Amino acid sequence: MSLKLVLSPFVFIVLSTLCIGVNSDARGANTTGPPRTASRMYGQYCISCHGSDGRSQTKKGKYNHARDLSDAKWQDDVSDERIFNSIMNGRNIRGNMPAFKDKLNEQEVESLVEYVRRFKK
Repeated sequence: MSLKLVLSPFVFIVLSTLCIGVNSDARGANTTGPPRTASRMYGQYCISCHGSDGRSQTKKGKYNHARDLSDAKWQDDVSDERIFNSIMNGRNIRGNMPAFKDKLNEQEVESLVEYVRRFKK
């Protein structure tokens, strides 16, 4: 004898809504559901200055003196903690790196740090 599980349309809709929905906190960072991918966050927040290759050769990147993320010497010299802090708190020493602490949570920034490390040439 086989056992069949039958869901009413109402139960199916409720379960589907719970599984698909992604909530965010006041900063816009995910609080439940799957985390945003580093690639997507980079495309949303970083690419306009740092470019798709991390070399910062965009018009906005040149104007703001954005860091060349592919620079091997810089990659070797900088710690993950410093990259993390730069993303969270911004940097205004060389140019105008905005803070993202109101838009990204710590887990998302950690994934961006790993993503930035991939640009090393």
